[in-house]
Amino acid sequence: QSFKLLGFLDVQRVPCARESVLYGSVGSLVAGLGYFLATSRVRRSCDFAVGGFICTMLGYWFYCRYNLAQHRIRQRMLKEGMRNKLLFEGSSLDPETKQTSSERSDS
Repeated sequence: QSFKLLGFLDVQRVPCARESVLYGSVGSLVAGLGYFLATSRVRRSCDFAVGGFICTMLGYWFYCRYNLAQHRIRQRMLKEGMRNKLLFEGSSLDPETKQTSSERSDS
């Protein structure tokens, strides 16, 4: 059974959603409690808590999704490189054999 936040965000299946909600709740607690300790205004500190939740959650969401996209790009490049290595190894198109043959002619 999955947990859906606001009815549409499936926290268990969407990458970075769980961590964003957890960090958002911690940011909410810190912002609300910090404002309350500074001013002793309950209603305004609740407003700050909601704002802290939204800012922290969205900030970590974008950070995590950016890192996830970079990771997927690196995985794709590595996979393609491994496939090319297996495909061209030992052939005339192998970049390593071209490099060693050019090094021999320089000597």
